[in-house]
Amino acid sequence: MPWLRTYLVIALAVGALVSTVLLVLEPLTDFALLWLEWPGISAAYFFRGAVGGSAFLGIAISWVVNALTYGLGAFVILSALKVLRDA
Repeated sequence: MPWLRTYLVIALAVGALVSTVLLVLEPLTDFALLWLEWPGISAAYFFRGAVGGSAFLGIAISWVVNALTYGLGAFVILSALKVLRDA
């Protein structure tokens, strides 16, 4: 199943790209796309509220959680496309 590892890497790269674009666009759109970042923001708020930490740590947590969230979505789409293509 080498395709699984390949799709996982591609999905994580897509998730990281989407998360980076959302963080870059945040101040430029006056936080209009903030609703797309809720999974990461919620995780950062929960973690920082529990142990305290810097703003940089909160942004890093938010970026990682959003990258994993959108990466999971990309992985599901890629896997579904492979199943449809093979059928």
